[in-house]
Parts: sequence; structure tokens; C-alpha cells
Amino acid sequence: MNRSGAGRSLQSRMLTPLFRAVGGRLCAALALLACAGGAHAEDGYALWMRYVPAAVEVAAGYRLQLGEVVAPDQTPTQRAARDELARGLPGVLGTAPPIRTDLAGDHALVLGTPQSSMLVAPFREDIATLGEDGYLIRKVRSGGRDLLLVAARQDIGVLYGVFHLLRLLQRGGSLESLDVRESPRVALRVLDHWDNLDRYVERGYAGSSLWDWQTLPQWRDPRYTDYARANASLGINGTVLNNVNASALSLSPAYLAKAAALADLFRPYGIRVYLSARFSAPIELGGLATADPLDPEVQRWWRRKVEEIYALIPDFGGFLVKANSEGQPGPQDYGRSHADGANLLGDALAPHNGVVMWRAFVYSHEVPEDRAKQAYGEFIGLDGAFRRNVIVQVKNGPIDFQPREPFHPLFGAMPRTPLMMEFQITKEYLGFATHLVYLGTLYEEVLRADTRVRGPGSTVARVVDGSLHGHGLTGIAGVANIGVDRTWSGSHFDQANWYAFGRLAWNPQQSARAIAEDWAALTFSPDPQVTGPIVRMMMASREAAVDYMTPLGLHHLMARGHHYGPGPWVDGGPRADWTSVYYHRADRHGVGFDRTSAGSNAVSQYAPAVAAEYGDLARVPESLLLWFHHVPWDHRMRSGQVLWDELVGRYSRGVRQVQSLQAAWATLQGRIDPQRYQHVAAFLQIQQEEAQWWRDASVAYFQSLSGRPLPPGEPPPPHPLSYYQALQFPFAPGDGR
Repeated sequence: MNRSGAGRSLQSRMLTPLFRAVGGRLCAALALLACAGGAHAEDGYALWMRYVPAAVEVAAGYRLQLGEVVAPDQTPTQRAARDELARGLPGVLGTAPPIRTDLAGDHALVLGTPQSSMLVAPFREDIATLGEDGYLIRKVRSGGRDLLLVAARQDIGVLYGVFHLLRLLQRGGSLESLDVRESPRVALRVLDHWDNLDRYVERGYAGSSLWDWQTLPQWRDPRYTDYARANASLGINGTVLNNVNASALSLSPAYLAKAAALADLFRPYGIRVYLSARFSAPIELGGLATADPLDPEVQRWWRRKVEEIYALIPDFGGFLVKANSEGQPGPQDYGRSHADGANLLGDALAPHNGVVMWRAFVYSHEVPEDRAKQAYGEFIGLDGAFRRNVIVQVKNGPIDFQPREPFHPLFGAMPRTPLMMEFQITKEYLGFATHLVYLGTLYEEVLRADTRVRGPGSTVARVVDGSLHGHGLTGIAGVANIGVDRTWSGSHFDQANWYAFGRLAWNPQQSARAIAEDWAALTFSPDPQVTGPIVRMMMASREAAVDYMTPLGLHHLMARGHHYGPGPWVDGGPRADWTSVYYHRADRHGVGFDRTSAGSNAVSQYAPAVAAEYGDLARVPESLLLWFHHVPWDHRMRSGQVLWDELVGRYSRGVRQVQSLQAAWATLQGRIDPQRYQHVAAFLQIQQEEAQWWRDASVAYFQSLSGRPLPPGEPPPPHPLSYYQALQFPFAPGDGR
């Protein structure tokens, strides 16, 4: 056998033991799915907008109170609101109430603004304080009639209110004495699609891109409208169509016409289109010799390009830019600052009310210091240097969407600059689509973190919503997990992360548990015997993933490139900060990255009160212990165990937690439709086996360094370390093509 054939044989032998059981179970599950399919099978496409019948008595009450719908139909957004009610009310109520423009009966649902409805006009003063996107849902008695108002200053607020009402109806909520006032706390609520023009999605685990660039603008897939509906139901009001690792062709006339077609479809749902802009586009598209932001010809090129875009898309949102990071071009190529680059685009967009979302995710392997410090170091000196229409987009943590990170030190540190939160929905480091990991708890943890820059209560949420420093330009972005998969997200439970992102973008103060309860009731059933177990699964799931992947503050232990599976041994290659050993620094004596004043001093980037806590071995939260400290294996933990025993115990606890998820789901058999039940059960089996793989491979590796025996009762890994190190996955999703 030749050498390459031998290599393939080894790879095959390594893959087979790991995936034989998963493959067998998955094939069986898929066979069941095929049998369960049919006209009425649920495949997840409807998301949280299933509009299934309410309980008989509840539906009867709704039919009495919602005898007719009175709604204007003069604008596309007004018609979108009417269409959603025409879709949702027959499903929930069992009958379709008439939809009219004039009141005829004594019980009606009334939609409108003071300008579009005479029935809403008397409530003008109540509505005036709601803002552009806010809405009022109120039960009133007017002219001897019982009316349920969904009212707002603008049509889009009415649409948001309609979706709120439909959520309420799907959960069986009472309409008596209803009085809801809602306004978003964040202005820009945006999904970032990392979609390439060839439809490959970077870090995408739900199939290829939704955007079929080949058939746009002529063919406008109905799925685009369903995407807009789903986002509007959560209050998401922006979408970045293309990857932050942008192709300049996205700004070419042919592709701008395609983007304009999508903008036309999204506009009735209040969604603005944004584009990731490649900083070197003046060279690649314009034929210029430079992209220097201070060059007058470069400035003219961008002004002309922006004018071209707005001629096609009059409500174009603006640009998202990744510059001078991971090899992307940027202003530093010309000796300029991030502010110089952002302001170049800000000036071009300002006459059109467009914004620049300039990413702070910057690092270079040529910088020898701790990667966690680099973004802060590059941006802190630029506070106040950005144009008024520029917002700096900062990831939730200082490394890269890890299972757990401390909040990014830039939050609270740039009081004169609006900062936009960037979350990842797609779970690049959290098991892709196959692991059940509810991210609502991660988002909540970050948003509630206290920066203490203005004393206690200076939370990250208050930085993001502008209330801490008085900014009106505010935003939250989420890296989307959406593709052509029928579930949209690659799995049924990953839909919950899209849902949680949207709800928290609207109001960062909301509870992750309350959001989980809503999602479970809407997606599966409002029956407490269904929602109870599902919510408990969701609320425990992220902590389980942290335990079996990166316990006690460990981070970036995934395999190289594709980030699939454990790779704590990863070392070498072109850049140290893409390896695992760079972050865990384990040896025979201990483990962890020393970021105290005795190490990289990353703690100094936080406010003094936070720095004092993180930098103190006795005070740092144990969940972040190894993020900030290099700790001896025999360090006594708060449990009384030494660090080595605690670490192994956390890995094993994570596996047990996944087994608990499986057991909880099993109790729902017969209460969940067979198609979705079997799909989730199959994915939980994959998660269980991969959690065990994570535990065994990680324990084998760290034991090889510590030289310590396993704690009593802990089984040894079933294979030697060399087995786990030899596993290769050249076709893992999210990396390569």
C-alpha cells in the first residue's frame, strides 16, 4: 500500500469507532423521521409561529372578544400586519374573523396609528412616548364597544404589537384588563450573516446560505419573506447580508441589484439591509492605487459608491467592517488608525443617515503580548475620535465566542464612543447544531456583568443600551445560525438562540428563563408538563457544555481550524494564538493563563474593583479561575478538592448533565410530535457521545502533563492519548468547502 493509502486507512480506523454508534442511531432516527413525515408532520420550519389551536374554552373566549379585525391596508407594513393576523388567528381561534377597514361589530381587534385610524387617534398622547418602534396593546371600552387596541406611532410598531399579541394568544393568555406598553431599549438590532457569494456560510451549521445570489434579483424565494416575518416577530430590524471577511464584489453593481431585491422584500417588516464592506474595495473595484482613508480620491470613491447604493436601496442601513484583523485589509496598512478608517465611511454615509459598525475584533500574531489585550490596546486611545454615526462593535468576550469568557474590557472603558455588542448565535465553539446549548443564559450572564466603571450597577447592558454614558446610537448584533435547513438553524433547539437573541436585543434586561419559557410554549406546547422539562433542559445546557469542554476558565481547547471536538494538545503552526497550548499553558506543575499583574496584566484593563477581584486568586470566581491565573494542580478549591480532582470531576459532571438532558427528553415521548421528538433524541445521543469524547480526550491529555492519578471513582479514558490526537476530520462543517 502506498503512503497516502496507508494514511487514509488510519483515518478510517480512527473515525469508525467514534462514529459507528452515532451513525447507527442516526440512521435509525432518520428512518423513523421518514415514516413520521406527511402532510401534518412538523419539521421546524414554522419556528415559534406555529399558530396551533388554543384550548377549546380559551379559543371560544378569544372568538368572542376578537369578533372582527379593523385595520388599515394602505401601506406594505399595514398589509403585512393584516396578513400575519390572517395567518395566525384562524390557526389559534379555529375560525377566521373578518378583517375590515371600518368597525362593524361590538367586539373588535383594532390596529393602527393616530394617523391611520380614527379609533386609535384618541390615544395619541399615550402613544407619543413609545418611540418609533414601540407599541401599545390595551383593552378599552369606546362608544359602547369592547375594543382591543394594537396601536403605535408608526406602522412598524403596530406590526411588532401584532406579533406580541399572537405570542400571547398562542400561550393562552388572558385578554381581560390587558395593558401592554413596549419600546425597544436598543436602536440597532441586527443579524450578521457570515454568508459568502458562493453560498458557503463561514461557521454555518444549517446548510448553505439563504441568499441564492445566482437567481436574484429575478427570483424572490418566498422563504425570504418568511425570514423577514421571523425577525420582525422578535423586533430584529437589520440584517448584514454578507460575510465580515468580505468580497469586494458585494459592492459591485450586479450584487447591489441583488441586495436591493432583498431590501424590497424586507422593508415592510422594518428590516434594513446592511453590507460588510471590504476596506480595499477602491483598489479591487475602483482601480485605484490605494485605499488610504486620507487620500482624497479614495474618499470620493466611497462617496460615489454610497450614492450608488442609496439610489438602489433608499433605506440602506450602512456598513459593517472587519479591518486589520486575521489578514483583512484596513487603515493600518497605510499607517492610519481605526478611527481614520471608520470616519472615512461615516462621512460618506452621513448625508443618507447610514451608520458604520466598525468591529473591534482585531488581533495580530505579530503582536507578542496576550491576545486578550490587543483589542483594548488598539481602541482605548481612540475614545471620542469616531464620527457620530460610527458605533464600535465589540464581541462579548476578549478572545472569541468561547463557552465562557469574562466580559470584554472595552465595555465601560470608552464612555465617549457608542459600543455595540456582538454575540454569536451559531455556536462555533459550542457543539455546532448538534449540541443542545441554550445561549440565553450566556447572553444574560454577559449583559448583567458589572463593569463598575461608574460604581456598582454599571452593567454591560447599560453600556449597550446607552443609558450608562448617554448614547443614542445603540446596537446589538448576533452572528446568525440560519441556512436552508428546514429547521432554519440546523436543529430544533438552536432556534431558541435566534429567539433569545432577538428578545434580548429588544430588551437586554429580560430574563433568559422567561424567554426560554416563551420559546418552549410557542415551539412545542404551552402545557406545563411539556414546558417544565424543556425549560429545565435549556437552563442547564450551557453549564453542561462548559463543564465537558472548558471547565474552570479554560478556553480555546477546540481542534485546529474547524473547532470541532477537543484539541487541547494543538500546538505549532503559523501562529501561536491559534493553538490550545497558548491558552492553557499546562505543564507538570499547573495550568492556566496568568493574566494578573505578575503575568500579562490583562486584569488592568478592567475597572479597579473588577481588576482587584479577577486578579486575586482567593476572590476570582472559580468559573474564570484558569482564565486569569496559572494555578498549581494541588491548589485547594472551595469544594475542598485539589484543582486536579476538581477539573476531572467537572469534565465528568458535564457528561452526566447531558445524560440528564436525554432522560428529561425521554419523558416527553408522546407529548411531542414524532418527527421532532426523534430528531432531538438523535442529536442528544450525538451530544452525549461527543461530551464523553471531550471528557476522555481532555482528561487523557491533562493527565499526561500532571502525572497525577485519577480521583477515586473516575474511570480512565478508554483509549490512550495517541488515539485521540490521531483523529482527523477534514470535512467537519464550518471549515473549508
